[in-house]
Amino acid sequence: MTPKVFIDGEAGTTGLQIRERLLPRNDLQLVSIDPDRRKDPAARAAMLNDADAVILCLPDEAAVEAVALITNPAVKVIDASTAHRTTPGWTYGFPEMDETQRGRVAASSRVSNPGCYATGAIALTRPLVTADIMPPDLPLSFNAVSGYSGGGKAMIAEFEDESAPNFTRVPYRIYALGLGHKHLPEIQAHGGLLTRPIFTPAVGRYYQGMLVELPLHLGMLNGNVSMAEIHDALTRHYAGEKFVDVASLDESKAIGTLDPEGLNNTNRLKIFVFGSETSGQVRLVALLDNLGKGASGAAVQNLNLMLGLKEGAGL
Repeated sequence: MTPKVFIDGEAGTTGLQIRERLLPRNDLQLVSIDPDRRKDPAARAAMLNDADAVILCLPDEAAVEAVALITNPAVKVIDASTAHRTTPGWTYGFPEMDETQRGRVAASSRVSNPGCYATGAIALTRPLVTADIMPPDLPLSFNAVSGYSGGGKAMIAEFEDESAPNFTRVPYRIYALGLGHKHLPEIQAHGGLLTRPIFTPAVGRYYQGMLVELPLHLGMLNGNVSMAEIHDALTRHYAGEKFVDVASLDESKAIGTLDPEGLNNTNRLKIFVFGSETSGQVRLVALLDNLGKGASGAAVQNLNLMLGLKEGAGL
C-alpha cells in the first residue's frame, strides 16, 4: 500500500519546499487538510492519525501540541521545529552524523529534523571529536551566514520590501547578539561538545544558501595534528556518502572565495578545509542550502529512510 504523508504546516517556507519535492512522486500519497478546517482540532487530529507519516512544519509550541494529538502508534513523525531536537526518545535526523545514525533514523517513529546552522556545525565537529582529534571540552566559536529565507515569512517580506529605507544599504546584518541562538543546544549535544560554543550568525541580502565556519588553532587540538590529518578524518567519516562530501585540499587551496549560494536547490553539504600548516591555523567551512540539506531536503531524506523508500528519492 502506498504510504500517506501529511504535512502539518504546508503553507510555510519549509512546508512548501517539502511539498514541492513530494508532489511528483508515485511511491507515496501526499494528503492535505481542507484549508477551512486547518484550525479545527478534530479535523487536524483526524489527519494526523490517519497518515502513515506526518511532517510538522510548525512553531515549537504548535509542534508539541500536534504530537499530543497523535494517538495512533503506527504514525511516524518528523518534526522540523526546534521543539524535540534534544528530547529523549526522539532521533536526531542527520543520517550522516555517525555510522549508526542512518539505521536509527530508519528504525525510529519520532525524528527531529536538524536546524540548518546546526547541520553545518555538527558536520564539522562530530567527526573530529569521534576521531579524538578535537577535545570535546574545547571552547569553539562558529561563524555563519544564511539567506534571509531562514527567517520565515516576516523576514522574507522585510528583505524583499523595496520601499524600506535600508533596502539597498544593508548587505547583511548580525543577530543573536545575546549569544543565545536556538540551535546552540543541538550543536552542543549532537556535535559531541562538552563546552557550550559561541555562535555568531548573520543574515545576508540573498534568498537562500549558507556557510558555517569553524576556525581552529592546530595547537589546541589533541596531539601534533596537521591540517592534512584533519582533512583525512573528515574525508574518512563521509566516505561513500551521497549528500555530504569533502573537497580535496587542492580544490580548497585553489578557491579564492566561497559563494554561500553554491549548493542552492540541492540536498548536498560540502566541507572545505582552508588554512596553512605554517600558520598553525585552519578554517573549516560547511556549504549547504539552508532550505535543502538544512531543512526540507533533510526532511525528505529522513522520510524516505523511515518509510523504507530509496533514500535519495525526490532529492
